[in-house]
Amino acid sequence: MQVIFGVIFHFIGGFASGSFYIPYKKVKGWAWESSWIVGGLFSWLVVPPLAAWLTIPHFTEIIADTNGSILLLTYFFGLLWGIGGLTYGLGVRYLGVSLGSTIILGLCAVFGSLIPSVYYNFFPQDGKDTITMLATTHWGQLVLLGIGLTVVGIIICGKAGMMKEKELSAGKADVEDNKDYRFGLGIAVAIVSGVLSACFNFGIEAGKTMADSANTIWMAAHHGQGNFLFQNNVVYIVILWGGLTTNFIWCMILNARNKTFGDYTNEKTPLLKNYIFSALAGTTWFLQFFFYGMGESRLGNGASSWILHMAFIILIANAWGLVLKEWKGVSKKALITVITGIAVIIISVLVVGKGNSIKDKETAVTVSGK
Repeated sequence: MQVIFGVIFHFIGGFASGSFYIPYKKVKGWAWESSWIVGGLFSWLVVPPLAAWLTIPHFTEIIADTNGSILLLTYFFGLLWGIGGLTYGLGVRYLGVSLGSTIILGLCAVFGSLIPSVYYNFFPQDGKDTITMLATTHWGQLVLLGIGLTVVGIIICGKAGMMKEKELSAGKADVEDNKDYRFGLGIAVAIVSGVLSACFNFGIEAGKTMADSANTIWMAAHHGQGNFLFQNNVVYIVILWGGLTTNFIWCMILNARNKTFGDYTNEKTPLLKNYIFSALAGTTWFLQFFFYGMGESRLGNGASSWILHMAFIILIANAWGLVLKEWKGVSKKALITVITGIAVIIISVLVVGKGNSIKDKETAVTVSGK
């Protein structure tokens, strides 16, 4: 039952992540940066402490008692992730929800899996996987195989994107439904986003002592009820301070450059609706990690949880891509190509998950053998 609940929580989180950009499409008369930062204030400043207040008593004390270097490192990863989150929005804008999310999340899965293992190969820590372990164990080789498949899937999706751009230029596809589509610019920001978005997972690891503190306090008061569902909510606050910093600075620069500060008070636009839809987008975005933390607490493995989270987001984002007719009017060949790329990425994610499940079983056998 714990595993079933974990999968359900990850599905809900994946649905939130794959759907959060949809309300932004209802914002009218505002520049992208204006709607993005209004939504971001809810994502990174308003909702996280509210969620922590509702779920973790005295969460502010946990943050205050945490070592300054841990807080700084967690915040630093949040800064890097903030750039990834910022470019995620741009990537989805220029590539569409379907293709943009697939490429960005595929890259995120790759770097989220490889970077820590390379780091721990040079700076070993107990309980952390190294690239050498991945290369020399059965479960590790499955993880590397899955990462390789992810790269193949990304290349196939990129090919589909180039086919779509060519058809748009030739007038074969519906331009109105793809008016913001820019493959070259979109793929550039998608690569940046995919690499830096993995830093959110690193931030969770860096701030794990805060989650452990919340978990310890809860378990002391709830004997025999398993790990605390909401332990990561306190970590999110610090990570998202970093995300808010980078996104706020950049959006203010764009507001100044594009002279769009007037958006926030422009009565010629549907102001109330714009604020509501932006707030809804921001709140929906945060819910992905709210439920991610719940799923991780039940599955008990951060790597497997991250992979499962990515798989569900890719599925939901591409379902929305079809609903929003982002591939309307393109050739059957282009549509089959992108579906093939998506399928390869999903398979790759499942292969990585299988590798991690084998690792978990081997670890359990080793512990019981002792």
